[in-house]
Amino acid sequence: MKANELRNLTSAEIEQKISGFKEELFNLRFQLATGQLDNPTRIRDVRKEIARAKTIIHERLLGIS
Repeated sequence: MKANELRNLTSAEIEQKISGFKEELFNLRFQLATGQLDNPTRIRDVRKEIARAKTIIHERLLGIS
C-alpha cells in the first residue's frame, strides 16, 4: 500500500491496518521458523508497510501535512 493511499485513510483505519500487518508478520515469522515460507522477501515488505503507516500517524500527531 502506497503512502498516498494511507494518507487518505482515517487514523483509526490506519491503526487497523497496522494491527493487520503485525498479525501477518507474526504468521510469516512462524512460517519461516517451520520452513513453510515461500517468499521470504514478504517479511521485509510487511515491516516496511508497518513503518510507513506508523510514520503517517506520527506526522499527523506533529501536524506535518
